[in-house]
Amino acid sequence: MNSADPHSSIPVLTIDGPSGSGKGTISRLVSQQLGWHYLDSGALYRAVGVAAGWADLDLADPAALVRCAFDTRVGFRDDPSGELRVLVNDIDATDELRTETAGAAASAIAAIPEVRSALKDRQRAFRQAPGLVADGRDMGTVIFPDAPFKVFLTASAEERAERRYKQLKDKGVSVNLDGLLREILARDARDASRAVAPLRPADDAVRIDTTGLGIDAVVERVLQLVTP
Repeated sequence: MNSADPHSSIPVLTIDGPSGSGKGTISRLVSQQLGWHYLDSGALYRAVGVAAGWADLDLADPAALVRCAFDTRVGFRDDPSGELRVLVNDIDATDELRTETAGAAASAIAAIPEVRSALKDRQRAFRQAPGLVADGRDMGTVIFPDAPFKVFLTASAEERAERRYKQLKDKGVSVNLDGLLREILARDARDASRAVAPLRPADDAVRIDTTGLGIDAVVERVLQLVTP
């Protein structure tokens, strides 16, 4: 019996896709509209990466990273403006988690099978009534393969780099568009080629290309899958 069985009657909507596809924004808005819980699985991996950095751990040391994955406390809360804040070991690390350094660390850590295994049950524990919107890279293929609703978002690498550029500039982060595009392409290749849980759509996922689409239009298409 796997750990998801006690909650298998609770509906889950998985929204997977590459970096910059809009899955975080879309997932948050859809979860709010449905009144369901929300899991940002990428934040868990970024949190472990940030905690590993704080502890000066070697990202090439799987045993140390597995201990870090078990020991790191991660919490989510909304601030007064409704923005999601992420607490890592009781410290608000939201802004640090958004940096490309944290993203690169998360991608490296996610390629380690033992770390993915350590975080699997932590992610499945978010499956609580009345439902869950889970955003990530392997939500529909590995973490919630029995989810009744699955979406795979994508967009051109150029558009994803533009979105990330604007997002970081709005946060006051100094960033280079060409560098972002290179990082996104490198991360795509790394995520798609890793041995464990490579980035790919679930066979039963609905694919939505968000290139050129507004946020409201994508949210509406996703909601129609759950509440036709």
